[in-house]
This record gives sequence, structure tokens and C-alpha cells, in this order.
Amino acid sequence: MKNATLIGLKEADCKKISEKLNILLANYSVFYQNTRGSHWNIKGEQFFTLHPKFEELYNSLVLKIDEIAERILTLGATPDHNYSDYLKVSTIKESKEVSDGNKSVEIILNSFKVVIDLQRELLDITDEAGDEGTNSQMSDYITEQEKEVWMYNSYLGK
Repeated sequence: MKNATLIGLKEADCKKISEKLNILLANYSVFYQNTRGSHWNIKGEQFFTLHPKFEELYNSLVLKIDEIAERILTLGATPDHNYSDYLKVSTIKESKEVSDGNKSVEIILNSFKVVIDLQRELLDITDEAGDEGTNSQMSDYITEQEKEVWMYNSYLGK
């Protein structure tokens, strides 16, 4: 955690934040792969609406995966990268239901709930540690994702 002192944070705080970020990274990675599966396999009347929407979402998720991994490195830790490790700690589980549009949207909404909750936990941890970099990143993600939740909920008529 040699970067900690260089960026003005305590080593113990960087370790705690990095551990939580690795859990977030695992959840994002499973969320990403589930969304790719829905994009590839969606069928029915909703295909032309959801196929591009799912692509838009997984492109956003892959950018966040990279940013989270880079933040972990910035804090002086190592980002996990194996799906076997991700599946051990991820609250989001692999989805086998990827061809039904409404079911896929429900899975996406549940996945957003998981990552938003984790990001809110990180807001508390990073606020206490004075880690403005991670705090700002999480805040930006939450702002964007709350709007996505509204849109996906609206799609389902909720």
C-alpha cells in the first residue's frame, strides 16, 4: 500500500477500501456478464428495444469495471481478476434466464440494487477516511444508476 501516503491516506484505510472495492468489482463483473448474456440471447417482441439497451448497459459496466480496478491500484492494492474469485464474494449470481425481456430487466434492476447498496457503503467508509477520489467515483455512479433504475422500472410499467 505504498501509494497510501503519497495520496494522503492511511494505509489501513486504503486496505479496507480496496477490499470493499474488490467486492464491488466482483459484483460488477457478474452484472456485466449477465447483461451480455441477455443482450446475446434476448428473444421476442422486445428484441429491438432491449438488445441495444443491454449493449449500452454492458458498455457502461465494462468502463466502471476498469475504473474500479484502477482505483484499487491507485490505493496500492491488487484488483481481483478471476471469475472463480468473483463468484465467491459476489451477491449478484450468474443468471441463466437471459432470453425473456421482462425477466432480464428485473435481474438488471436487482443487480443495480446490489451495486448501489455497496457504493453507498463505500461512501460512508471513504467519507470517514477522507478518500475524496473513491467517494466522488461512487457518488457519480449512484447518480447515474438511480436514473437507470427509474428508466428500467418505467419500462416494466412500475
